[in-house]
This record gives sequence, C-alpha cells and structure tokens, in this order.
Amino acid sequence: MSETTLIVLTVVEIVVLIAGLAFFLYWVGSLLAKIATTLEAGDGLVRQIVDDATVIKPGLEHINRSGGVVAGALPLLYGFAEQIIRKASPNPERPKVAAPAAGSRRSRLLDAVGFASPRH
Repeated sequence: MSETTLIVLTVVEIVVLIAGLAFFLYWVGSLLAKIATTLEAGDGLVRQIVDDATVIKPGLEHINRSGGVVAGALPLLYGFAEQIIRKASPNPERPKVAAPAAGSRRSRLLDAVGFASPRH
C-alpha cells in the first residue's frame, strides 16, 4: 500500500470514529433530556406532597394526642367489660376473655390512667 492510501484510510477511520462518538453523545443527550423531564415532573409532585403534609401536620398532632388518651383508656374499659361479662355470664367461673396464650404483659398505659389490674 502506498503512503497516500494509508493517510486516506487513517482520515476515514478518524471520521468514522468521530461520527460514532457524535451519534453516541446525541443518544446519551436525548436520554438525559428524558430523565430531566421526568425528574422535573417528580419535583412538582414532591412539592405538592410537602404542601399537603404541611397543612395536615397540626391535625395529626391533635389526632396522636387524642389517640394516646383513647389508647390509655382502653385497658380500663377492657377491665370494666370483663367485670360486666362476669356478672352477666350464667357461668360465674368463666375464664378471662381474650387472654393471650403467652400470658399478659405489663403495660405502662395502665399506670397512665390509674388502672390497677388484678394480679393472679
């Protein structure tokens, strides 16, 4: 091969390489543009969620506080229900209702409402 042919082939090879790189960069750019569009839409959704949560937060604090009071009263109400069932039952030796198989656990909620359960 002559020297001119080698120069022409080298130039063609470089042009093909640059064209391939240009196509690859165009393809990657279009993918990144699609990702940017999707992220921009997601950003709007996140801002909407934050705005909604900001409005809801004071109400949730009140609900949690009220839920704590109700949860604290449940053991007391459960004890009263047990007493009513024992009095109304034709079987005075009726076993505890809904007694867990693993035994009862000590709950600090009982102390919070001043309820002392009978210890067996």
